[in-house]
Amino acid sequence: MYKIVVYVPEENLDEVKNALFSSGAGKIGEYDKCCWQVKGVGQFRPLSGSNPYIGSQGEIEKVSEYRVELVCSDELIKPAILAMKKAHPYEEPAYDVWRLEVF
Repeated sequence: MYKIVVYVPEENLDEVKNALFSSGAGKIGEYDKCCWQVKGVGQFRPLSGSNPYIGSQGEIEKVSEYRVELVCSDELIKPAILAMKKAHPYEEPAYDVWRLEVF
């Protein structure tokens, strides 16, 4: 079992979550589409050679984003990450994948 954490601009939240859910992520027992989310502010600066969805090269950008956390079974982690990346608007989405112990 894995935990996925991804940071998503507010206007793309449902699209990215639905892509993850469609891949099979977010299932806990007899429940699906499970996640936890919290709103915050992300910061980044696009460098030379980037193609930013939001902001301009060389300028610090602050964006209203959601941190979304959900679990994913071992056999679905690669398709889930590919689906998230395809749905995410950022050229380089910020995300973490953690392996979990299941008891």
